[in-house]
Amino acid sequence: QVHVVESGGGLVQPGGSLRLSCVASGFIFRAYGMSWYRQSPGKEREWVATIDSTGFRRNYADSVKGRFTMSRDNGKKTVNLQMNSLKPEDSAVYYCNTQPRSDSWGQGTQVTVSS
Repeated sequence: QVHVVESGGGLVQPGGSLRLSCVASGFIFRAYGMSWYRQSPGKEREWVATIDSTGFRRNYADSVKGRFTMSRDNGKKTVNLQMNSLKPEDSAVYYCNTQPRSDSWGQGTQVTVSS
């Protein structure tokens, strides 16, 4: 059973930075790619970034490319999302999931970008 716990969200001013973390359990972490998603009120959940099982290949949504960096530590079963140059439109609840995506979602972590 996939189990993930996201953390690291908070309130930050535009232009600021946050680092999100996701600790995973219940599956062979090193065998799976991982992805970050986000969801704002009234909007569909959208894909943000994916990293492959080795950590060498990463893909990003155009809206975050050049500002966000995804990484992983297979020893700690953790993925991170470094978010820089944050914009108000980045405000959302952020979730991590396996790639391919599991039906099991964590509680997410709230990111609010506001002055």
